Amino acid sequence: MFDTKKVSIEWGGKTLTLETGKVARQADGAVIATLGETVVLCAVTAAKKVKEGQDFFPLTVHYQEKFSSAGRIPGGFFKRERGATEKETLVSRLIDRPIRPLFPEGFYNEINCICQVLSYDGENEPDILAMVAASAAMTISGVPFMGPIGAARVGYKDGEYQLNPTDEMVAEGELDLVVAATQNAVMMVESEAKELSEDVMLGAVMFAHDACRTVIDAIIDLAEQAAKEPWELSQSDDKDAVKAELKKLIGKDIEAAYKLTDKQQRQVALGEARAKAKDAMADKTPQEQLVASKLVKKLEADIVRTAILKDGRRIDGRSTTQVRPIEAEVHFLPRAHGSALFTRGETQTIATTTLGTKDSEQMIDGLGGLSYQHFMLHYNFPPYSVGEVGRFGAPGRREVGHGKLAWRALHPVLPTKDEFPYTIRVTSDITESNGSSSMATVCGGSLSMMDAGVPLKRPVSGIAMGLILEGDEFAVLSDILGDEDHLGDMDFKVAGTSEGITTMQMDIKIAGITKEIFEAALAQAKEGRAHILGEMAKALGETRTELSEHAPRIETMQIDKSKIRDIIGTGGKVIREIVATTGAKVDIDDEGLIKISSSDLSQIEAAKNWIAGIVEEAEVGKIYTGKVVNIVDFGAFVNFMGGKDGLVHVSEMKNERVEKPTDVVSEGQEVKVKVLEIDPRGKVRLSMRVVDQETGEELEDTRPPREPRGDRGDRGPRGDRGDRGGRGDRGPRRDRGDRGGDRGPRRERGERSEGGKDDGPAPEFAPAFLTGDRD
Repeated sequence: MFDTKKVSIEWGGKTLTLETGKVARQADGAVIATLGETVVLCAVTAAKKVKEGQDFFPLTVHYQEKFSSAGRIPGGFFKRERGATEKETLVSRLIDRPIRPLFPEGFYNEINCICQVLSYDGENEPDILAMVAASAAMTISGVPFMGPIGAARVGYKDGEYQLNPTDEMVAEGELDLVVAATQNAVMMVESEAKELSEDVMLGAVMFAHDACRTVIDAIIDLAEQAAKEPWELSQSDDKDAVKAELKKLIGKDIEAAYKLTDKQQRQVALGEARAKAKDAMADKTPQEQLVASKLVKKLEADIVRTAILKDGRRIDGRSTTQVRPIEAEVHFLPRAHGSALFTRGETQTIATTTLGTKDSEQMIDGLGGLSYQHFMLHYNFPPYSVGEVGRFGAPGRREVGHGKLAWRALHPVLPTKDEFPYTIRVTSDITESNGSSSMATVCGGSLSMMDAGVPLKRPVSGIAMGLILEGDEFAVLSDILGDEDHLGDMDFKVAGTSEGITTMQMDIKIAGITKEIFEAALAQAKEGRAHILGEMAKALGETRTELSEHAPRIETMQIDKSKIRDIIGTGGKVIREIVATTGAKVDIDDEGLIKISSSDLSQIEAAKNWIAGIVEEAEVGKIYTGKVVNIVDFGAFVNFMGGKDGLVHVSEMKNERVEKPTDVVSEGQEVKVKVLEIDPRGKVRLSMRVVDQETGEELEDTRPPREPRGDRGDRGPRGDRGDRGGRGDRGPRRDRGDRGGDRGPRRERGERSEGGKDDGPAPEFAPAFLTGDRD
């Protein structure tokens, strides 16, 4: 029934299988990719006609993780997959970025690419598998895709590169790098690194490229068996004549506009030139007008690119290696825990850092189960930052992607949770944009965390690099402008410290770049990062030693795990009482690490003392502060060390005689006591009289020592008490069990003599005081 085609290869010590023809047969291309027990389905469909007036390529990629793939039901109120999570958005972008440049210019048919995780084994990550499946589905679909591409993840530990490492291996290693590439060139790079050198990063990219070639060969084998007939593309009309006409009409105007260094003035001049071209084409058909509009943009690109390659002149007059002027200011906002205003040319961000407790951690419900994130970075891009009117609201894919890039840059230099037990949230609000706002976020975020007192290993700076490539001639640009990004061939972002790279991201608009270009871009980026770090140091050279007065304080205690139940109490009674009484937040983990937080240090101290009292043992001779919890006739019970009670006897309350304990103490009163004795049963005897109740200092015991009883002499014989007789004189004792026989009627209690005593003689052995014989 099924005409199934399948290809399998050994890849990184595991079997990668690509299969088509069994599932989603009505899609233009559908591939199931399997690695281990992780399975991803990718289906590609393409519109057969272009919408009227369409002037861009509408490619949409959706990546979705099915909870059933990991045998889980979604948490929360809704029990079905809903809007894309942050991870799904990021993986969708990861698939889109290397595929989009591989479609021919002028192809505007809408394409939909949907990747769904059907099975997840907890070891083989589905994101790389989805990229491979998408590339294979595009290749066999017949659409004009100039692929295929391969994809690979690379780790690095102990000087060795690792292909497709697991999450555990990535966490233990120094690198998490994803590369997508064609057979001849690298298309996309995404990474997070622990301050690695340029040589190590370049080596990782080349290692990944080799792994990609293996996958590409497998996709080609599948396409040879199952690819559909390629689409016939309509031949475009000869546009050279129209382009020449436009160049003659507005070429000088465009050149003049791009010599204006101010962005706003430049945009006005370009707008006038475009309007002039539009008026000249007013009598043309709508399709011809659309072509003319695209040619104007092409003309702009040619003018800018030629000026850079031939004359080394950039739009704002800088050299190819020059970074725009930088202004950095910290403590920009008085109430924020940490803040910075970072401005580089016409790009600006207000970065803030907020510190919170464990309660503020981000809960993430994913295929691997619930997890918690204590570092968050949120990037916002309001329309006013580029002088436009537009949508303002929830972040889109671009905002999520830029925020995650900055997160990767800063995450490797954060202190561990043991070193700094705070939840950290950095927000970046872009207030101006003309160039890389994500790299401005890295710089501003680093400064704001230092201002907040977060002990970063080192400050982090970031820079965006561009590329102009014509044949074998190329120019790498440092700190690119927005127009240089749009008109150039590469957007290459590098962030790191003085010791090495923490993140590297590359997107290109051509069919890949070579190792030579990559090396040149990395070297130039290193110089730019160092310059920016120097400018940042003028605002704040190192992390502040004190937290903001508005930030919560967190202190930690480590207790024995056997004492955890004592701290929590039955049903959480004890820990709730500590929180309610002291006002501090108390969190305890399974290893006995306790975090106590409050903006009031006295509340933290009170909670610490309470907990210490529960877990510590009382010491004889030591003085404690306690509270009277119960008063009895012979003394008072005092609670001290949080969870222990002891007795202060009335004789230990004062050096003079005390008639009643209530004359000295009252319930709820705070007193200072010294431990006199702890008996083997754990009962504690306390004293107030030897402690100064004001200062808590021990006093000299002025009470005279107790007089010894001395020799009380010989008490002599106790006297002859008479022969009381032994059991032998009483005759044999009747066996109580042998009560057989008729005992006769029992005398009524009322039959008594007038004296109230029974008639008849008393028993022989009755004592004299019962018989009345007292002589």
